[in-house]
Amino acid sequence: MSADNQWSADEEEGQLSRLIRKSRDSPFVPVGIAGFMTVVSYGLYKLKYRKDQKMSIHLIHMRVAAQGFVVGAVTLGVLYSMYKDYIRPRFFSVSKK
Repeated sequence: MSADNQWSADEEEGQLSRLIRKSRDSPFVPVGIAGFMTVVSYGLYKLKYRKDQKMSIHLIHMRVAAQGFVVGAVTLGVLYSMYKDYIRPRFFSVSKK
C-alpha cells in the first residue's frame, strides 16, 4: 500500500498498541466495551437465578441494559470531545496538540 494512504494500518503496529492508541483518541470507547461486557457477564450470572421469568424477557432486559451502557458511554465521549475541541480552547486558551 502507498505511504500516503491514511487509512492503511501500520504494518509493525500490534493489536495491543493499536488498542492503546485508539483508547487515547477516544477514551470512552473502552469504557463502553467494559460496561457492555460487565452487563453481559452479570446477565449470564443472573440467568441461573431468574425464577419464573421467561428466557426471552430476561434476554431483552439484558440487551437493553447493555445497549444503554454503550449509548451512555458514546454520549459521554461525544460531550468530552466537544469540550476538548470547542469549550476548553475558547475559555482556557489551550493550544491543540
